Amino acid sequence: MPPGTSPAPAEQAAVCMRGIDKRFGAVHANNQVNLTVHPGTVHGIVGENGAGKSTLMSILYGFYQADSGSIEIEGRPAQIPGSREAIALGIGMVHQHFMLVDTLSALDNVMLGAEPGWRLSAARAEVRSGLDALMHDTGLRVDLDALVQDLPVGERQRLEILKALFRGARILILDEPTAVLTPQETEALFVTLRQLRARGTTILLITHKLKEIMALCDAVTVMRGGKVVLDTAIADTSIDGLAEAMVGRRVNLGRSAKPGAARHEPGVVLLQASGLGVTDELGVARLADVGLQLRAGEIVGIAGVSGNGQSELLDVLSGLRVPHQGELQVGGQSFSAPRWISTRQARDLRIAHVPEDRHRRGLVLPFDAWESAALGYQDRARYAGGGILGWMRQRVMREDCAQMMDRYDVRPRNPALRSSKFSGGNQQKLVLAREAFATGTEPQVLLVGQPTRGVDIGAIEFIHGRLRAMRDAGGAVLVVSSELDEILALADRVIVMNAGRVAGELPIEQCSESAIGRLMGGAGAAEPEQAAA
Repeated sequence: MPPGTSPAPAEQAAVCMRGIDKRFGAVHANNQVNLTVHPGTVHGIVGENGAGKSTLMSILYGFYQADSGSIEIEGRPAQIPGSREAIALGIGMVHQHFMLVDTLSALDNVMLGAEPGWRLSAARAEVRSGLDALMHDTGLRVDLDALVQDLPVGERQRLEILKALFRGARILILDEPTAVLTPQETEALFVTLRQLRARGTTILLITHKLKEIMALCDAVTVMRGGKVVLDTAIADTSIDGLAEAMVGRRVNLGRSAKPGAARHEPGVVLLQASGLGVTDELGVARLADVGLQLRAGEIVGIAGVSGNGQSELLDVLSGLRVPHQGELQVGGQSFSAPRWISTRQARDLRIAHVPEDRHRRGLVLPFDAWESAALGYQDRARYAGGGILGWMRQRVMREDCAQMMDRYDVRPRNPALRSSKFSGGNQQKLVLAREAFATGTEPQVLLVGQPTRGVDIGAIEFIHGRLRAMRDAGGAVLVVSSELDEILALADRVIVMNAGRVAGELPIEQCSESAIGRLMGGAGAAEPEQAAA
């Protein structure tokens, strides 16, 4: 159904959930939720972390059972005690963290658990034939013989969608599908989803990205505190309206300064790097003669398509990686490759680092929050008790974690809760709080990778506010983000990277999506009058 078209009658709904109620102990995850999704549409489900949207979709897919309420699928009452029954009803789900076996081929991943016969070679041939036809019909292309571990992220996601469609999904649930995709992969996914909608597939889209909701969906349901607070056609709402419904108040995600306001001039250079070069194990140059300055009282944004050297730059500046060439001046000290700054030296010089992947590098998920809140700083005098056994002052760590949680609005405020139990936004706030707090003073230089990836709109506003506060306190903040809107909202100056090199540098006053896009694509900057036009 194209946006703005009148919906089908309620009795023809692809999904109808009535009075869905679900509790987890004292938490009322779903509170009398009603949801109607019309066939052949893309229906957005949005809300902050903990709003109840994932619980609702998990009930629809059979992971959870509702305490009360009813479900109809394509006009018929449905009992969904498990995912097997959901699949039999034509429901498929693509999770944010892919459910694939890395060491199996793409073909075997599709066939796993749905083998058409006991003879493996014949089963593979039958599945391959069906997948070839499905890829032709949908435009979803995947190398069926490649191991999943060798596939790029966008292709793994296409494989997950193919797997669901191959098993007969007419209703497709997508949970944060663009959280790990590049802008190009995101646009390719949108093309795919529009094609699937045109073929009659019904799509439920869970995402934090409101621009995607407005660009792709026909209707949207907003949840807050386990309840539906808004259910509307896309034509009747806006990004601001959705944001306000999600949070319960007006939300500011744009620039903090009003248009035309004078920008505070940055201060002294706090970090300077020049001639940085990094070559990977295959001999490919990931950084080539990269240089930059970070000044007090300034946020510098690094823009570029993912994989163009931004990650390597963060690793080099934080001491996680030694470049094969380059120089670094920070805190009155100089470092040259190969005798590079270490992570310990970086912390001593008040360089803090919020890594791009909070799960792999920022937290130890099985650790309690107070343990994750001390990671990297556990040998500081405040925490290290010394002695023969090298014991640590756990009480002090717990007390500091409680203060971090209070200052950075980490919910729930429970230092003893396992790190994996927090939502993505609260995990990110915990990492940011540690890097801003554990040294005992504000960092002089803060390096932040993907500050709001997979984070809800309220947490985005909070994190942006904290980054601006660090800048206003005289720190230098370097932000790497694949979200161009985020760069434009935060940065005072933008450096664009392409193929491991600095493609251009612009003050924020000269930045636009088109100007940055040209540099990201390697086309070079437009002339000033062109940019102004």
